[in-house]
Amino acid sequence: MNLTKERILDTAERLFAEHGYAATSLRGIIAEAGVNLAAVHYHFHSKEALLEAVILRRSVPANQERLALLDRFEKEAGGNPPPLEKVIEAFAIPTLHMSRDPQSGSMIFMKLLGRLHAEGDLLPRILTSQFGDVLERFGAALRAALPDLPPQELFWRLNLAIGALAQTLRGGSKDLETISDLSLALNSETALERLVAFLSAGFRAPVPTHAVQEAHAAVQER
Repeated sequence: MNLTKERILDTAERLFAEHGYAATSLRGIIAEAGVNLAAVHYHFHSKEALLEAVILRRSVPANQERLALLDRFEKEAGGNPPPLEKVIEAFAIPTLHMSRDPQSGSMIFMKLLGRLHAEGDLLPRILTSQFGDVLERFGAALRAALPDLPPQELFWRLNLAIGALAQTLRGGSKDLETISDLSLALNSETALERLVAFLSAGFRAPVPTHAVQEAHAAVQER
């Protein structure tokens, strides 16, 4: 990769993670990276395109690993749907593996994903446009693992699961650590175990009464 382009990406990733997308200006990125505005526009054209490039640089290899893991778990299931825990593992493992190599900058990227999730709809829009096939594969795997869960309820629980993963990527809540006097330091192995246990229990929780009524009403309307 072009050294100037890589320096811009590294700087943008760090500043977006530290300050958020909205609070980070191109002027600030340019100053930190030691480049001029023309170089940024040449390589990325806009601030949003720069953010997308930052996400793609690390997400593309992670998604390739996700799909490879899901393929493996589906093969191991012998024609049956993989267990819910394995679907969650296949999605979470590549991201949590990033924490094992602090020199690679991946930990900064993990914090960036968590911050972007909290900022609004920019991250979901980028992920949907760039990784629709990956999201569809995992959506199908979740539906196969939870055949009795109404689609609307699955959507709700998937949204909550993404929030839990994002909070983990951000390193937990500093306010919670202060109140409880406990540490939420990220360790990829223990974080994976806790995530899988927590999310699988959440996906399998009884459907609330109102949600059941909404699902029945939707079927009748069809």
